[in-house]
This record gives sequence, structure tokens and C-alpha cells, in this order.
Amino acid sequence: MATPQSNLSYLDIVGLCDNVHLRRDSSGLYDTAYNSEPLVPLYLSESPESPVIGLLRPVIVQQLIEENARSISLQRQEMWKVRVDPADFITLRNGALGPTISMCDWLDTPSKRTAAMNELCERWRDTGLFSDVCGPTKWRAEMYPIYADPFGVHDHPSTSGQETGLNYAFEMERSACALFGVVTYGVHMSIYEETRQDNGENKLRVWIPTRALTKPTFPGYLDNTVAGGIPSGMSMFESLVKECMEEASLEEHLVRKYIRAVGITLPMPDKSIFHRYVYDIKIPKDVDPELFTPRPSDGEVESFDIPTVILDLMIRRGYITPDNEPDFMKIVNRLHGNFSYQLW
Repeated sequence: MATPQSNLSYLDIVGLCDNVHLRRDSSGLYDTAYNSEPLVPLYLSESPESPVIGLLRPVIVQQLIEENARSISLQRQEMWKVRVDPADFITLRNGALGPTISMCDWLDTPSKRTAAMNELCERWRDTGLFSDVCGPTKWRAEMYPIYADPFGVHDHPSTSGQETGLNYAFEMERSACALFGVVTYGVHMSIYEETRQDNGENKLRVWIPTRALTKPTFPGYLDNTVAGGIPSGMSMFESLVKECMEEASLEEHLVRKYIRAVGITLPMPDKSIFHRYVYDIKIPKDVDPELFTPRPSDGEVESFDIPTVILDLMIRRGYITPDNEPDFMKIVNRLHGNFSYQLW
């Protein structure tokens, strides 16, 4: 997330988050926003029909190659099928055609993949590798689901009663997900009220929290009223109910009665591909508004205030329109894009 700046347009604000731009040509895939850095697609299995589940940067590609060498030295099965010329790729010349990496075929069930990824990520944590991402101070001890189709159903063995035939592929430590360029998911909710002014215009007010200074990511920044990741095995709605109670001390029965699903946004701060399910609570006129006043509960929020509004909410409530915003179409398309998944 970029440092806050003044005099930004709405499109500039979207651009601070939607900052990964991909290009594919005959030699491979590139992230054009970062000096045309090459990216290697991460496949779920060695099969030509396998889905792409992530995008790997050169530093991670090199590490996975070293992981295979480590496995061989310990007389263990290699975890990664590497179709990359290390010399060409790591020096960013990328002379190989269509480099790819996949999980090896012996990792053929969600539980096997989860166990292998757990061992890998915990070892990286304990040895200090990538400590700024998944080191001890960044470690979340929370599992995120990885799906074969990032736009598909959010199923799970705990609810389906089986491992086969699911979109669910495996789960891994939350903090390490960004290293593998996998898609992660969260719920974001705004509590707002609208009032009619004497001049006939509507006034929109939104509860905005300041993230706790102790948070491992973006401490002290403004956030949505309630926001959180979706843990593995939990539905979007139940995740949000949990976050409302934990972060803002909102009564469960109020959340379940008044919350409404309103859409999705797909910003990608710091190159993390994060799919946000968006919800609203509009404070009813016939209910005591104090009941909807969020109060810090679990230490993840320093305070709540109503200083501003959220861009997507302003569009949905008709405050930003094609008539008053020349970049309206670009803003909406980038807020609800698909992170160039067709290029993976």
C-alpha cells in the first residue's frame, strides 16, 4: 500500500491498489509494472490440463529450484516440477519458451499438498527466509484456502465430506500466500447512514476505522468498517459475522438482519492478489443508531471515526456518476476486474 498522498484523483486511488499489469508474449509472462519482471505460472499438477493457481517471481523460482536440490540431498521426493532454464530466467533474459512450475504429481490430494506446503512455509519462517513476508513477526497462524479455479465455488472437505472432486486444492499459511502469487479472499463491510439536508441533497456518512499500530500489515492506515480474510473452511458470510463481532463489537443478530452483499472489488496492494467480497449495512431510520456504532474489541483497530467515504460505496450510492466523473468507466472496470487471469 502506498504512502497516503494529497490531491489524488479517484482513478489515482484505484491505481495505488490495482498496480499489477501483466503482458504475455512468445517468451513468457511479465509484470510490466515492475521493470518488466518475468513471472512463471504455478500449476497445480504436471498435467497439461492443470489449472494455474499462482504467479512466481524470479526470487521464488530460484528458491524452489534450491528446494528440489535440498530434497534430492535428503533422498526425498522433489516437490516441484520445474520447466525453467535457471540461468536464463534468473538473469531476466528468459530465453526459454513458456517456463512453468508445477507441484509434482505425487502431491495428488488436498491433504498431501497442505502438509507439504506447511512444512515448507514453517521451515522458511524458522530459518528467517523471506522474514519480511512470513517471518515470526509476520506469521498469522491462519490457513487460507487455495482453489483450482479462483472464480469458482468455495467448497471444502469439512463441509463436503470428501477430498475428491472439489474446487478446493489445498490450504496454506496466510502470510506466505503472497510469495506464491495465489489468489486470496476477504470480506469488507461498510456501515453508513444517509440523511436529507435542508437543500434537498443527501449526505453520506461512513464509519472508518484506523488499523491498530500493532497490525503486521499497514499499521495505522484507514480501513473499511469491518474487514478480514476468509479462513479455510468458513463461508464468506460467516467470516464477516465473526469479524463484525471480533473487530467492532457488533451484535450478531443485527449483523445477520441488516447486512447485504453488494458486490466485489479486486485491488491488489503490494502485488498481493486479493479478492474482496463487499457488504453494506445501511443504518435504518427506525432503529437506534447507537446499536450500529462499532467499538474496538480485539485489538486490531485503534479507533473509529466518520471522516470520509469509500470509493466503491460512493459509486453504488450514486455520489460518483458518469456525469460528474470523467474516468467513471475506467474506475469501475478496474475496481471489478479479473487481475488479467486470462493471461496466466
